[in-house]
Amino acid sequence: MASYPTRHSSTTTSRLSTLPSQKPRQLSHLQSQLAQLTAHMSDLENLLRMTAVQAESMRGLGGYAGGMLMAASKVLGEEAVNATNTTASTQQQQQLGMRGGEKS
Repeated sequence: MASYPTRHSSTTTSRLSTLPSQKPRQLSHLQSQLAQLTAHMSDLENLLRMTAVQAESMRGLGGYAGGMLMAASKVLGEEAVNATNTTASTQQQQQLGMRGGEKS
């Protein structure tokens, strides 16, 4: 078996000796990160609540806009039918007038 140089064991020993001094700093850092995460989660919850309210409002606006489009389509459709009927009856009257003029 190969033996490890003493340099590695001294490095390991020095790392272990710094571990107790780093632990409180790391715990403090984790605590601050947890506080930040909690604040962000609270913000996210508020944003989701507002988004749900806005989505419900958008749904209402969509229904309103759909109703307006259907009403406009019906009105314009009736106007188009009336215009077509008026044009057709005018053309028929003109044709009948020409035929009446031809017969004389």
